Amino acid sequence: MPDCLAIAAVEKFREISGGFDAMRMTRSLAPLRHRDFQYLVSGQLASNIGDACYAVALPWYVLAERGGTLLLGTVLVAYGLPRTVLMAFGGAASDRWRPWTVMMASDVVRTVGAAALAVVALLGPARAESLVPIAIVLGAGQGLFLPASFVIAPTLLPDRELPAGNALTAGGTQLALLIGPAVASVVVGSLGIAAAFVVNAATFALSALSLARIRSAKRRSTPAPAADSGNAVPARTTLRQLLRGEPALLVVLVVTLAGNFGTGGLSEVAVPALAHGPLNTGAVGFGGLIAALGAGALLGTLGAAQLSRPRRPAVLCSAVCLAEASMIAVTPYLGGAIAVGVGLFGYGLFNGMANVVMITALQRWAPPNLLGRVMGLLLLAGFGIFPVSVAFGAFVVDRFGPIPFFPVAGLILLLAVIGSMTQRRWRDLGVAVPREGQPACVA
Repeated sequence: MPDCLAIAAVEKFREISGGFDAMRMTRSLAPLRHRDFQYLVSGQLASNIGDACYAVALPWYVLAERGGTLLLGTVLVAYGLPRTVLMAFGGAASDRWRPWTVMMASDVVRTVGAAALAVVALLGPARAESLVPIAIVLGAGQGLFLPASFVIAPTLLPDRELPAGNALTAGGTQLALLIGPAVASVVVGSLGIAAAFVVNAATFALSALSLARIRSAKRRSTPAPAADSGNAVPARTTLRQLLRGEPALLVVLVVTLAGNFGTGGLSEVAVPALAHGPLNTGAVGFGGLIAALGAGALLGTLGAAQLSRPRRPAVLCSAVCLAEASMIAVTPYLGGAIAVGVGLFGYGLFNGMANVVMITALQRWAPPNLLGRVMGLLLLAGFGIFPVSVAFGAFVVDRFGPIPFFPVAGLILLLAVIGSMTQRRWRDLGVAVPREGQPACVA
């Protein structure tokens, strides 16, 4: 009899835990019930895989055709500068017009640019006069596209599904970063460099077609403001008034600058130098470290989908960022390559979760008519600081080695987050305020 009771208890526990697992899975995948969101996710996944093909094929093309590192650097600058500058214009355009219209136009332009790149690769060696104009077009298209891509989710999803929607789109990007280089290697190795650029152009075209289907649905062009969002901003506020009167937005920008100031040099300089020097892992081991970082980011992004409406999203984001800063600081001291990989996995995990929590909070907090410009400023802070971060990382690593850079990067983020917690408006950002007659409960 006791055995029967024990078996029954185990079965009941499995039933209950299975129910919880089903609830979590349902919450994570709930946005996919919406047809327009399906188009968005599928199109962006294809486009991100195409971007990975471009990222592998471009340097291979330039270097294999004796273009040299100087030409490669010139092309990358020609891509990066218009991308950064046009992010502010992309945010304003997505506020003025429907975000998917801006995204679709950008994808059409980038389809033409990537196709032109494939033609150039077929015709002969890499030359600045042909590659630089194409890089400018592709970078400008990306700059216009990115702010709108953060505005579109609130127009397609109900508020309660917004975290899961952001997690799915960000998770698709992380997944493409994991599988895209492998796809690119196969394409380049079997079909040639031009074929990889053709794949990139085709994925841009697929993304444009998916966005055209969303456009035909004639959804509302701006997200409806959340009625229960605390610390709300008046709908008619201008961007200048928002910057002057809302310290919460300034705190977000400062934390973004601080975080990217350290992490840009971390991923591009310190991690490769650590793998090449103290760890002596070789190219395969270095690839494993990058994969561990990407896998952690993917898991953290998907984990954030479980957070429907945290009571204090800014405080939660700060706590996750503190964990991220601590993980960055201790990673090179954990031991060998496997232990460092675990540390990078943890860093990616916390970073992916913090990004989703913060983006969702800003989407709910910002006035609908300014959401694109707010996201444009956020992206501008992140991408704009990147060259400075890489230069700073190169200086520190060259003078002191890769290991000291990790605690320096962690300390910069740590101080920025601690400073943000002294601001009450930051702590109250996105606090859920119950409507009259409703209990103050949160998911």
